[in-house]
Amino acid sequence: MLQRPDQLDKVEQYRRREARKKASVEARLKAAIQSQLDGVRTGLTQLHNALSDVKNIQGSLGDVSKDWRQSINTIESLKDVKDAVVQHSQLAAAVENLKNIFSVPEIVRETEELIVHGDLLQAHRKLMDLECSRDDLMYEQYRMDSKNSRDMNLIQIYFGQVQKLSDELAKQLWMVVQRSSVTVRRDPTMLVSVVRIIEREEKIDRRMLDRKKQTGFIPHDRPKKWKEKMLEVLQKTVTNRIEGTQADTRESDKMWLVRHLEIIRRYVLDDLQVVKNLMVQCFPPHYEILKQFLGLYHDALSSRIQELASEDLEANEIVSLLTWVLNTYQSSEMMGHIDLAPEVNVNNLRPLLSRDVVDLLLNKYMSTLTSNIIGWLRKALETDKKDWLKNADPEADQDGYYQTTLPAIVFQMFEQNLQVATQISEDLKKKVLLLCLQQMSSFLIRYKEEAQLYKEEHLKNRQLPAFYVQYMIAIINNCQTFKESIVSLKRKYLKNEVEEGIQGNQSSMDATLDAIAKDGCSSLLEEVFMDLEQHLSDLMTRKWLAGTNSVDTICVTVEDYFNDFAKIKPPYKKNVTIEAHRRVVVEYIRAIMQKRISFRSAEERKEGAERMIKEADQFRFLFKKLASGFDEDTDRLCDTITAIAEVLKLTDPSLLYLEVSTLVSKYPDIRDEHIAALLVVRGDATRELKQTIIETLNQRSSHQNPNGVVMFAKLAEHLFKEPKKMKEAIGITGKSKI
Repeated sequence: MLQRPDQLDKVEQYRRREARKKASVEARLKAAIQSQLDGVRTGLTQLHNALSDVKNIQGSLGDVSKDWRQSINTIESLKDVKDAVVQHSQLAAAVENLKNIFSVPEIVRETEELIVHGDLLQAHRKLMDLECSRDDLMYEQYRMDSKNSRDMNLIQIYFGQVQKLSDELAKQLWMVVQRSSVTVRRDPTMLVSVVRIIEREEKIDRRMLDRKKQTGFIPHDRPKKWKEKMLEVLQKTVTNRIEGTQADTRESDKMWLVRHLEIIRRYVLDDLQVVKNLMVQCFPPHYEILKQFLGLYHDALSSRIQELASEDLEANEIVSLLTWVLNTYQSSEMMGHIDLAPEVNVNNLRPLLSRDVVDLLLNKYMSTLTSNIIGWLRKALETDKKDWLKNADPEADQDGYYQTTLPAIVFQMFEQNLQVATQISEDLKKKVLLLCLQQMSSFLIRYKEEAQLYKEEHLKNRQLPAFYVQYMIAIINNCQTFKESIVSLKRKYLKNEVEEGIQGNQSSMDATLDAIAKDGCSSLLEEVFMDLEQHLSDLMTRKWLAGTNSVDTICVTVEDYFNDFAKIKPPYKKNVTIEAHRRVVVEYIRAIMQKRISFRSAEERKEGAERMIKEADQFRFLFKKLASGFDEDTDRLCDTITAIAEVLKLTDPSLLYLEVSTLVSKYPDIRDEHIAALLVVRGDATRELKQTIIETLNQRSSHQNPNGVVMFAKLAEHLFKEPKKMKEAIGITGKSKI
């Protein structure tokens, strides 16, 4: 702080500042010490006051102890008075009950007669009088000498018939309670009397229990708890009511569970209607008798349903049980009935079965249903396979397309199971739908395999079965029907929801159905081309050049087959038409590329080329006719034959390179083997010319026309099975870049 001479002027300022800080700290210390001293002073004052209070209380307790010891002598001197009071009370009770004591046998007889004649209210009144006399005498004896069991037993023996009367009366009460639903309709006053008797007994029980708390005495038959016993009787009655609905024809009656549940429904609904409309008026409001009965019936039903659920139920029985538990129980046919509203609120009802038991039943049902669906599908397929061997045309739908009953049978089965699942719950409906689609996916794989075996068996003997083509068309059409039925099923039972598993199954099934249809169409075309095999082998031969009618026969045969193919549904009919067109053109080009003929002169080349153009027009006309009704470019395929004919028709060999270049430009996917074969067919191209044309085209291959038609590879992708041998045969070496 003092490093330079000019800072000495501030010494006084620094000194004052430090003094102020010191004074502030000292002031705070003094205040803290003063606060602590004040607290100690207050605490000491309170301790002195507490000590004084303790001394005063000690003195008061001494005075109380002195007074208590003095009063003991006074109490002992009053013992004689106490005994006299007890004796007087006993004598007063004896005098008061003297009349009843002497008339006990007579009252017992009268009470028995009243019970026999059903006058329960009067019988109970006399029983109460007898019990009151007995209990008062026993209480006085207990007060005088609780250890005197001899006199107590004497009183009990004298009033021995009272307990028997009580039991007999209770028996009559419980009989009325058991038949309460019938009694309340015939004689509701009887039920009211029973309830009044029970209420009296409940009051006596409460009074006796209160006296026991005060004196320790209670008669041996108290508390009777007749209200609890009444509820127990009602519970047993309800349980017997539910269990009594079981049918004796269970073994022979497949609908036993449906009948059993329907009887339960009617009984429960009728009984609860009686309780609400009649019985409620016979009971005090605090009994909440309707609520009591609801609980009793629910517990009895729950127990019975639990028993049924634990049995070895079949799939249809599980459905019946779950439908009843999850839907019927809370529906307007039972607990939601208009006659029970608004006292019975279905939203407050507890479930009859726990979630675990329901899930267990659902799992069992799904397992059984899975096995059943697999069996049903297998059986349906076997039946359909038998139809394939029939010597008659398949059935036709309203539009005239061939079909079999398989799709209808399969989806009718699915529909029935989904309708059943819908009655149970939305969740089960989705599970069953997913199960149906999963099994459908597996079934279609088997369907595809069986269709393939059907084709293979036919190829062993093409004469059998006689209606092979028609049933193969039906199999193809079934694929479209399956697709439409699957979409319809999902739209009906899935609404607008999207499930990942279901969408996956849809894609898989669509792919399988398309594969089945594609194989079927291929099988049909194989039939066609096996019949055309001889005529196709005559193409581009000397025989063909001489003027055979092979193409005319091919067109007639194809058209004849397509009269049957008209029974194929549009999506697949279009595919088979396009494929037939492609195959015909491919076979024609194959005949060219196989060098079955080599023209010897310009006249032969011209004649052959013109014949090719004419036959291309025949094919074009034929397939335009067959493709009527849907769009198909028949010209592009047949134009390939025309383009090849133009190469063969050329008369000036010097322009051959230009013509071939035009062909390559139009079909950039053409291979050098194709060009070499064309040059061989022409018959006038030397080995050096062939090599020059192909090498020049290879050098220009990098400048191909990007707008060229990619057609040639699709048409002739299988023309050369051994391209290397073909190259060697026509004298081409090196790798092709075309």
